[in-house]
Amino acid sequence: MTLALRHVSVGFQDGDERVEVLADVMVTFAAGRLTAVTGPSGSGKSTLVAVAGGLLRPDTGQVLVEGTDLTALDDRARTRLRRDRIGLVLQTGNLVPALGALDQLLLVAHIQGRRRQAVADRARRLLGRVGMSHRLHHRPGQLSGGECQRVALARALVAEPAVLLVDEPTAAIDRRQATAISELVAETTHEHGCATVVVTHDEAVLDAADDTVPIATLAHRADGTARLPGVAG
Repeated sequence: MTLALRHVSVGFQDGDERVEVLADVMVTFAAGRLTAVTGPSGSGKSTLVAVAGGLLRPDTGQVLVEGTDLTALDDRARTRLRRDRIGLVLQTGNLVPALGALDQLLLVAHIQGRRRQAVADRARRLLGRVGMSHRLHHRPGQLSGGECQRVALARALVAEPAVLLVDEPTAAIDRRQATAISELVAETTHEHGCATVVVTHDEAVLDAADDTVPIATLAHRADGTARLPGVAG
């Protein structure tokens, strides 16, 4: 088990009514598999990523990363686990405005206490894999939305996370790039054994995925599991 959600619910108040975004979700995402989660806008896909990555605390339930319950940790411990074991790629990219593409990746190594030189070659290779070798020293303000997304993906991969969570990775790039990035995510998942969850509508990602699951099927079932092929409940 690498990533598991147990009885996870998230909702909000809309006037006098409570709206459930995630309702009693039960699922385990296995190491070494890429799962594409699909569903219409507003169905809770991005909320699922935020909860699984420790960015949002669920109203109820547990989020287990390599057996550690994120919901039971204090803010400092949760931040440390997210830094060391979880790779997050959000739709906004979330890059540091003052840093060039290469330095975005090297910053991760610095925060983790790794030597800059030890990861510099890997960082350059990853940026090459996402088509950013020619933009190593460009800052986010000098990049397009799609380029920022590609740098964010490379930054998530440089840390070799146990869990990789990606929200719409190909939304702002062309078809050729989408296929290449989807293949890179799948290859990384299989090579490094991370549990990868990608929220997407893109056929390129679906083609590269080991499992595809509509988010609506992740609600609690009679046997207590979500039935994903190759994924334990």
